[in-house]
Amino acid sequence: MFESPVIDERIKEIAPGFRAMSIHVDATNAGEGSLHTGLLTDACDYVLRGGPAWADAHLTSWADAYTRFGAKPNRTPCSAQALRKRVLKDGMMPSINPIVDLYNAVSLKYAIPVGGENYDAYAGRPLLTVADGRERFETVMNGEVVIENPLPGEVIWRDDAGVTCRRWNWRQGTRTRLEATDRRMWFVLESLETMPVGALAEASDMLVEGLNTLMPDCLVFAQRIAV
Repeated sequence: MFESPVIDERIKEIAPGFRAMSIHVDATNAGEGSLHTGLLTDACDYVLRGGPAWADAHLTSWADAYTRFGAKPNRTPCSAQALRKRVLKDGMMPSINPIVDLYNAVSLKYAIPVGGENYDAYAGRPLLTVADGRERFETVMNGEVVIENPLPGEVIWRDDAGVTCRRWNWRQGTRTRLEATDRRMWFVLESLETMPVGALAEASDMLVEGLNTLMPDCLVFAQRIAV
């Protein structure tokens, strides 16, 4: 059974137009397929041509939201901004694995932060909330697993065991990191008011279509969430 994510009411003060698509996937009995090999390349080319039209406005809204909770978006940008900057600098995005390539392509094409997680590694349901500074965040530094704490007031995704993503969608933790062999997954596509509502639905549809292509007969459960 999949549990729906919970959004802390305080998020409304930081990002009043926040809305997202939550997508759970059960691929336990799914087959194996393959994506169009040019999917990620096509998304990179789209960014290099200046798409989508709302990209700058949407990513500026994310930078403003980061500033409201005390982050420095020039140093620690939202995940969509980080991907876009890399493509604009390097002209491409290297392939990692089919699932990561898929959600990176969605993120680039729609200028939207997209996260993918191993749902079976979760303790309880995902919660988007404001940190008190005592939560545990597992990451890797110099090849070693280390535990950090978020800053008080920082927006985080967490579960009952600790932080799963710091600074909203800036850095994912290692504990719930999605691997290609994982069979139960959770994806979240996060948007603010400057992204058209219809574009959020299109981004979700692109991700779901790609997941169904990669894992025929997988079970997909999608829902819109907002504050």
